[in-house]
Amino acid sequence: MRVNNCILGVAAVATLALSACGGGADKVPHLMHLHPQTRSPDEFAVLPTKPLTLPDDLKKLPEPTPGGANITDPTPEADAIAALGGKDRPLTPGKIAAADAGLVSHALRFGAASDIRQTLAAEDLEYRRKNNGRLLERIFNTNVYYKAYSNMALDQYVELEYWRAQGVRTVSAPPQNVAKNK
Repeated sequence: MRVNNCILGVAAVATLALSACGGGADKVPHLMHLHPQTRSPDEFAVLPTKPLTLPDDLKKLPEPTPGGANITDPTPEADAIAALGGKDRPLTPGKIAAADAGLVSHALRFGAASDIRQTLAAEDLEYRRKNNGRLLERIFNTNVYYKAYSNMALDQYVELEYWRAQGVRTVSAPPQNVAKNK
């Protein structure tokens, strides 16, 4: 009877120890996934609306369309084109304005692959399969993402020191003594 209780006790302790190793959704870094794992609002999807203004001629306002675009709706693509020197005008999806052809051709001067996302996803999956972790890491579903990519990580403080040594001002970076104390 005493042996059975001892075996049950060891089994209970082993079960508790293994259950503590379980990785819940809170242990998975959210930046590794394109889609958020929670139903909370995405702060990067929220764009500020344009300010309300009264046009000079109310007759030039477009006809209201239920569910359609609004004048104050954010237009990040048009805003980016204007910021890069393109003309600020309404965009037609899939069409490039003649005035922006030079900007687009300069951006595409080294070529562009239409399936770049699929290609990178396949290459990343293959790399992660080759760097899948050790046997126990795979059995217990341990996250080896950071370890697989550790040789590609950029050491921010070494890079900061390099650019400071080159004489580049790094005004948004902390002072040297603060950076070394962390």
